[in-house]
Amino acid sequence: MMNYEIFKEVVKEKFLDYMPEKYKGMEVVTAPVEKVNMTLDGLSLREEGKHISPTIYINDMYKRYQNCEDLEQTIMGACDVMVKAFEEIPPVSVDSILKDASERVVFQIINTQQNKSFLEKVPHREFQDLSIVYRVVINEDKNGIQSTKVTDELAGRLGMNEEQLFKCAAENTRRLFPPTVRSMNDVMKDMFLKDGMPEEIAEMMIGEIPPEQTLWVISNSKGINGAVNMLYENELHDLAENLGSDLYILPSSVHEVLAVSSEMGSPEELAEMVVQVNMEAVDLDERLSNQVYHYDKDLRKLTLATDTPNKRLDGIVAEPPLVYDSKEKSK
Repeated sequence: MMNYEIFKEVVKEKFLDYMPEKYKGMEVVTAPVEKVNMTLDGLSLREEGKHISPTIYINDMYKRYQNCEDLEQTIMGACDVMVKAFEEIPPVSVDSILKDASERVVFQIINTQQNKSFLEKVPHREFQDLSIVYRVVINEDKNGIQSTKVTDELAGRLGMNEEQLFKCAAENTRRLFPPTVRSMNDVMKDMFLKDGMPEEIAEMMIGEIPPEQTLWVISNSKGINGAVNMLYENELHDLAENLGSDLYILPSSVHEVLAVSSEMGSPEELAEMVVQVNMEAVDLDERLSNQVYHYDKDLRKLTLATDTPNKRLDGIVAEPPLVYDSKEKSK
């Protein structure tokens, strides 16, 4: 079996051999793509003067290759994905991204520690242990949301500085993707009903849990990048007033956060649960933080409630620098 680096070179060389005839005149381009929490090796097809190509990831191809140990099958499968992407995703030009972008720029929040390299290339502002970055929505339909990150270069072409991006995104994010606050009871009931469970049985399965003892899911109408709604204080305040207590906010993923009454437990215990769930049940590219946040309903302010040492999201623990005694160094 080939190692990853050799596999990457072979894929780049052979990819067009398995593509339909109309794509054979294109150039195969491979380059690192900085995604949320990770960097992947992207593969795209470039044709001079044409629209931006979809990108697939060689890392995913290699996982499939490791499972099936069949190079041809792996490349053919990746080509099918690329062709389908070209057919289904609307063609995107730079001009279409720039047009009316100020009406379509929105927030995204990511972990600062895990994305230091990524943040060097994009306009952003820090918020606790997170950073607010920006995306331009290109297309939205029943299949999801197509968007592109706002890099320093794109911001320059848009003629917008970070302050202007923030102001536009603050309005657009709420308008395009309205915040939602739902009890976990309701979320679970909907899941049961979608699976075909009769409503009476679904309600019996869930039972009655008082509001102050339940989890509350904060997201948006699409359920995509909905964790940004922890930035909107009005929803937090209304929930805290309804429960009659401060809140602890648990970062479930980049798509949603969970809120509980501050009387439900200590933040340190809740943080242990967050870390465990992150490492066992949340994909790396969807993890947001290992910390817990505290919302003070009287001060109407959100702050960090914990400062756990495992700030990275990939399980890598930074080793403290070695400190040498001056006498030891002189020996």
